[in-house]
Amino acid sequence: MTTALPMPTLSAGTAGLHLEGVALASIAERFGTPTYVYSRAALTAAYAAYQQALGERKALVCYAVKANSSLGVLSVFARLGAGFDIVSGGELARVLAAGGDAGKVIFSGVGKTAAEMRFALDAGIGCFNVESAAELDRLNDVAAAAGKRAPIAFRVNPDVNPNTHPYISTGLRSNKFGVAFDEALDLYRKAARLPHIEISGIDCHIGSQLLDPAPMTEAAEKILGLVDQLGREGIKLDHIDLGGGLGIRYRDEEPPTPSIYLKPLLDCFAGRDEALCFEPGRSLVGNAGLLLTRIEYLKPGVEKNFAIIDAAMNDLARPALYDAYHEIVAVAPRAVPASRYEVVGPICESGDFLGHDRDLSVAAGDLLAILSAGAYGMTMSSNYNTRPRAAEVLVDGDAVHLIRERETLSHLLKGETPLA
Repeated sequence: MTTALPMPTLSAGTAGLHLEGVALASIAERFGTPTYVYSRAALTAAYAAYQQALGERKALVCYAVKANSSLGVLSVFARLGAGFDIVSGGELARVLAAGGDAGKVIFSGVGKTAAEMRFALDAGIGCFNVESAAELDRLNDVAAAAGKRAPIAFRVNPDVNPNTHPYISTGLRSNKFGVAFDEALDLYRKAARLPHIEISGIDCHIGSQLLDPAPMTEAAEKILGLVDQLGREGIKLDHIDLGGGLGIRYRDEEPPTPSIYLKPLLDCFAGRDEALCFEPGRSLVGNAGLLLTRIEYLKPGVEKNFAIIDAAMNDLARPALYDAYHEIVAVAPRAVPASRYEVVGPICESGDFLGHDRDLSVAAGDLLAILSAGAYGMTMSSNYNTRPRAAEVLVDGDAVHLIRERETLSHLLKGETPLA
């Protein structure tokens, strides 16, 4: 296995590629394809890198559940003591089912319903990241009805360009997220007057797949100025949430390590009493997982050759959605010259591709590994074309655990009723 590939726990063996101590071919034989495969060692190492970077600083790493919400993955982070960043009541239910500490949960998102707020209050979550004045009013009313005070931070939009894909940019003035920087002070003043609101912190998040610390540092400096202004008005904060978004290597990117990325942020807030919170997602799980798939057909064409696989855009939406690149490698390359293929799925859409112009030494029936698929893979999957979703397994050394069984057609049809 070349060291140029982005997944450090993937290696070559006599039976082809291995993840940790397990041959991918044996996973395909046992669980079928397509199957998501995750490395516990990689998950643990990624989390440890953040903890090491934070050192003795009073801080909390809240894993962004949206990146990968499988209970098996969440339970690994729960056992490591992580907090969790959620954006729905469903994600909160998953965190609790996985053994997560509700007191370390931060509830983000622009569209929280009253029912979700009640659920979170009853669970005793750590903080609501409020993203509008209307949400603040609703949360105060819900908390009043429950006889509670809701801990809140405002997600403040610093209007900083993160230099990432526009679909995953979240901190610009034109984005739907957060409250405008110029309106934040008045909103904090209002919140301080509400009887069922308890001001806890401040939050900002500028985007995902960030490869340069500079934009986040710029945002942090703006947030720091606002924190000091709030302090002068007697509004003291317990924590400052600087979001997540650190990128990973998919192809030839050179993302900073957590230590390099966090250092200017930690320097910015050095000597302060507030706890710091971070919400990494992709950087914890992205290169801890791959999608294992099998070639159904090799189809030569006039202009292009196609490798038609049993995974599709419903399994991994990122290529079709963002034109995202994922490395694709043969699990057991053949000793023949490589041919160039479009790697595509069976879905009835021209946009159903997993990779363009890939050089592969393969035959029909061979296994492929689509790398860096641990983030925004299974969580964004669907049943389009009435396709059951993939299985998920977690590799732990030489052991393999099925953490989500493969869906069946009976799963898909359950709850539907045809007309008589």
